[in-house]
Amino acid sequence: MSTDEPGPDAYTARSSRVVNARKLQRRRGRDKAERFLAEGPQAVREAISAGVVTDLFYDLDADTRHSDLIDAAVAAGAHVHPCTDEGLAALAETVTPQGLVAVCRFLDQRLPEDPKLVAVLHGITDPGNAGTVLRAADAAGADCVVFGTDSVDPYNGKCVRSSAGSLFHLPVVRAADTADLLDVFAHAQILAAAAGGDDLYALDAAGDLDAPTVWLFGSEAHGLDEATAALAHRRVGVPIWGRAESLNLAVAAGVCLYASAAAQRRKLEWAHVLRSPRIYPARRVRAGRLADHSSPAGCGRAARLF
Repeated sequence: MSTDEPGPDAYTARSSRVVNARKLQRRRGRDKAERFLAEGPQAVREAISAGVVTDLFYDLDADTRHSDLIDAAVAAGAHVHPCTDEGLAALAETVTPQGLVAVCRFLDQRLPEDPKLVAVLHGITDPGNAGTVLRAADAAGADCVVFGTDSVDPYNGKCVRSSAGSLFHLPVVRAADTADLLDVFAHAQILAAAAGGDDLYALDAAGDLDAPTVWLFGSEAHGLDEATAALAHRRVGVPIWGRAESLNLAVAAGVCLYASAAAQRRKLEWAHVLRSPRIYPARRVRAGRLADHSSPAGCGRAARLF
């Protein structure tokens, strides 16, 4: 049994284990230790299932409410530490702590071979948006999510919470350079979510969304920079039929990912319908802009995604 009992008293905010774990609230501390924090029963449950929990801190109330998770953590070989309310509050990053904070190992993730659907986040600095995109990608059945150039750390506490456990479900890769990363997906179509792009649903109707696809998403405030958007085969916008001025990044990303996922599944279900395969030529980032593809006429104005 790996339970660490701190004597008659629970750990406080000044206990050395709590002080050391608190360093993981900053990216420098996370990268140095190759550990991060997962807060709340949902995240802790998924982290335990993924086998990455090394330590679990809990308040005395959680000892009763979440005894199953504490037992599961012990069974998985984690050290568990009862804390005072003050001690747990020092580790929690929410206004109302949920009683559980786990220390987790970095997830050793690699890009999957021949992925069908990938989301690439470029310059997305808002951890809430990034985590929600990750959650949408997981729900849509994506094969991978890449945090590219200048994007938030996927192990940021708010990003982990916003992912609602999805961080532990699919490969999440940190890439130093988005452009170089795209070379890995040599035979997938690269679609940039951008204002003024081709109508998403017109492309779907034309059968242009069922191929292996890498979606590029930029920041909500500024979208994709011109150089990165130019790396895509197409720029695609979500049509707005109502009076909204724009769509939230995470909402737009969810719409795009689900459109691709649905098209790819229809293709599998209708495999008896013969169609010549589309081949997307290998591309080199430094070789200049790819040839522009023609697109069907849109039906509605393209959304300002960000």
